[in-house]
Order: sequence, then C-alpha cells, then structure tokens
Amino acid sequence: MRDQQADRPAGGVPDGVPGDVPWRRPDRAPWRDLWAALPAMAPASARPSQGPGAVRPSARRVAPSPLAPGAARDPYRAYRVLREEFPLTHDPLLRAWVLSRYADVASALTDPRFTHGHRPGDPPCAQTHTDVDEAELRAVAERTAFVLAHRLVGRPLVDLVADFCRWLPAGTVAAAVGVPYRDMMRLVRGRAASALAGQCTGQIAVREKALAGFLADVLSDPEQAAALRDAPSELVARAWTESLRREPPVQIVLRRTRGEIPVSGGVLPSGVPVALLLGAAGRDPERFREPDRFDPGRDDPAQLTYGGGPCPAVTLAALEAEYALRALFAAMPRLRLADGFRPRRTGVVTRAPRSLVVRPGG
Repeated sequence: MRDQQADRPAGGVPDGVPGDVPWRRPDRAPWRDLWAALPAMAPASARPSQGPGAVRPSARRVAPSPLAPGAARDPYRAYRVLREEFPLTHDPLLRAWVLSRYADVASALTDPRFTHGHRPGDPPCAQTHTDVDEAELRAVAERTAFVLAHRLVGRPLVDLVADFCRWLPAGTVAAAVGVPYRDMMRLVRGRAASALAGQCTGQIAVREKALAGFLADVLSDPEQAAALRDAPSELVARAWTESLRREPPVQIVLRRTRGEIPVSGGVLPSGVPVALLLGAAGRDPERFREPDRFDPGRDDPAQLTYGGGPCPAVTLAALEAEYALRALFAAMPRLRLADGFRPRRTGVVTRAPRSLVVRPGG
C-alpha cells in the first residue's frame, strides 16, 4: 500500500479534514482543494433582509461550531460570527440546528411550538411550585452561607470554588429538607436529591457554577466588590442577573420543533433538534448595550439561565448569591483575589471557573 503521508501537502492536513483523505501534491497533478468539496453552511435565508437585524452576506463557507477545538477557552468569538452571519444554520457536531440571536433564543425557550426541555422557572414550574416560602428559604440560605464562610477564616489562601461554591447550594437544600449536615453531600449531591427536594432544586450543579461565576465577576473588579459589600438586596440581585447574562453557567440547551417555525435567517423544519446558544444570546448587541461588559447598573437587564416563574431553585440561586457575598465579606472584610490570580472559565455546554483562589486576610 502506498504511503499516504507522501500524498499530503507539506503544511499538513488542515484542521477538520479526516486524516485518511488522499491528498495530492501539486507535483502529482491533478491537485485540487478539498475544502471546495465541502458543503456550504451558509445562512438559511436565500435573500438577506434589510434593517438592524438583517442577515449580512457571509464570506465564510463554513459556520463556526460551538464544539470546535478551543471553544471551551473562548466561545464568544464563534458566537459573534454565528449571530452576525449564520443566525440559522445546522451544526453537524451538535447534530442540531443552531439559534444564536437573543430574540430567537428567548422565544424558543418558552414557545409551545418547541418541546423537549425545561428550565427552573419555566411555565411548568408555576403549576408545581405554588407554595414557595421565600422567608424560609432566605433564612436557610443566610444561615448556611455564614456557617461556610466562617470555616474559611484564618487560612492564607482559599479556593472558593472547592471550599464554598460546591457546598453552599447543597447545604441550603439539605437544610431546607431537614437532611443532617453530615449526610449533606452524600444525599443531596446523589440520586436522592430530586426525591428529597424536587426536580428543580435537586439539580444543584448549575447553581454551583452560577455562584462561582458570580463571585468571580464581583471579585475581579475591586470597585464592584466595594459597591456590593453592603449593597441593598435589589442591587445585588441586579449584579446576579448581569452575571447570568454575560457568562451563563449553561451555554447551550436543546429543544425540538413541533412544526415549521420562522426565525432569523429562515425557517426551522418540523421535528428537528435545535441548539439554543444562551451564551451567544446574552451578548447580542441588538438587545444589550456594550454586551461584553459586566455592568450591574445597566438599564437593559435580562438573563436566560432561569425562567421568571415561581420556583424554589430560582429563588434559592438568587438568595445564595446574595448571602454568599454578605457572609464572605462579613467573615473576611479584606477578602480579595490572590496575587496574580485571574479567574478562567472553561466549558462548552456548561461554563464556570474551575477555581477561584482568594486571600481571606487581604
């Protein structure tokens, strides 16, 4: 068998082309560009519309994929291209059609023409959670946060992800349902969680990631940290919403169409899976001014991680964020990021800092 390596160009095989493709060198004519044989993943709209949300003609042949190599480090470049040039496209890696603009994603999350999926706070929650006692949840979140924060006092360095964020959501659920503290992680983080606390509240991984991202946003900006140190609940809630918008802990959610649905760039076929890019929608400049900036004071707030209906998971997540800040600053008034440390988020479907190293004593 001939050595296929000899048939490949000196520069190697481009990323994304299978290694067993028989390349031909120019000196072994005929040589052709195999990229030309790939099908175009252009916007579904054949005739670009006009106006602010118009689909611009694309010079690209292939739309970027959220699952491409390197996307876990920085998916927002690909998101920008998808929003601007490919508002409707099919991604072979996701095996789904992709929506990336805020208007399309926000609509699809609650539109009854889409099915197969649920967020805490979506309309079905209103039928299940009708007696959420916010005062009780507030007391549980406050008590748990202060206990956990005081365990960190006196240490030279602390990783808030490992030593605080992984424990607070589990602890509030354990306290709310009466699970002894010693059994908290075994029961609440295991399969018994949903049976103990319900479908939404039992799924605590998203709340862990959201809390880690929120603390990273606040502590990365000393001015924001100072402003939120003794801020009223309303201002902390706005900062929480802003963190969920700018760096949502869940970047991609899947839905399925019940029928043909018009969206930006074309029409979704009936009965197909659709990937909704929450991370892309949260930075859509058609919806948010300066969308890449963390700005708790913005006058156009919104987030897509949670729905707006009554749900203990949504309420708990916001309360955990508020009392995490209050407890950490109360126990460690000089709390700051460790010297030279900068939080780095990673992940494709879910995204959060892997660590958040701080100096409790300043």
